[in-house]
Amino acid sequence: MFKKLLLAVAAMIATMGFAFADVDVNKGDQAALDGIKGIGPARSKAIIEERTKNGSFKDWADFEARVKGIGDKNSTKLSEAGLTVNGQAKPGAPAKPAAADKSASKPAKAAKEPKADAKPADVPAKATKADDKATEKTPEKPVKASKAEKKAAKAEKADAAEKAAASAKEGKAK
Repeated sequence: MFKKLLLAVAAMIATMGFAFADVDVNKGDQAALDGIKGIGPARSKAIIEERTKNGSFKDWADFEARVKGIGDKNSTKLSEAGLTVNGQAKPGAPAKPAAADKSASKPAKAAKEPKADAKPADVPAKATKADDKATEKTPEKPVKASKAEKKAAKAEKADAAEKAAASAKEGKAK
C-alpha cells in the first residue's frame, strides 16, 4: 500500500515538472498550448488551424502575422510564459524564470528611513480631553483564556470531580 502511494506521489511530481516545460508552437497539441498562460482554448485552436492550413511557423514575426490577436506585446508575454517558435524564445523577451529564481530575483525591501522633520519617538504625545474621555468610557476587557488553558481547566475540574466521587464511595463503603 505504501509503495503504491509513494509511486503515485512520484508520478504526480514528475508530471508537474512537464507542465512547466517550454512548448513549441509548431509541435504542441491543443492541451500543451492551453497550458501556456495567456493562451486559452480558442486561441490554441486558432494556432493549430493556422499551422495545419499553412504549415509551420518560421519565426516569431511569421507567428505574429499569421495568428489573429497575436501582436508584439502579446507574443512577448507568451514567450515569457514558455512559448517558443522553432525552439527559440522571442528575441528581446526576458527568459522564463525558474520557480526557485522567482523569489531570489525580487529585491529585498529597503528599510524605511525616518523623515528628517518627523518627531522623535521618545517624545510623548500631548494628551487631549477626548483621549481622557475615551479611556474613562471604555472599561478594560478581561483577557480571554486560550484553548489550551480552557482544556487544562476542564481537565482539572474532571479530576476533582473524580476524586470527590471516589472519596464519596470510600465514605459509603466504611
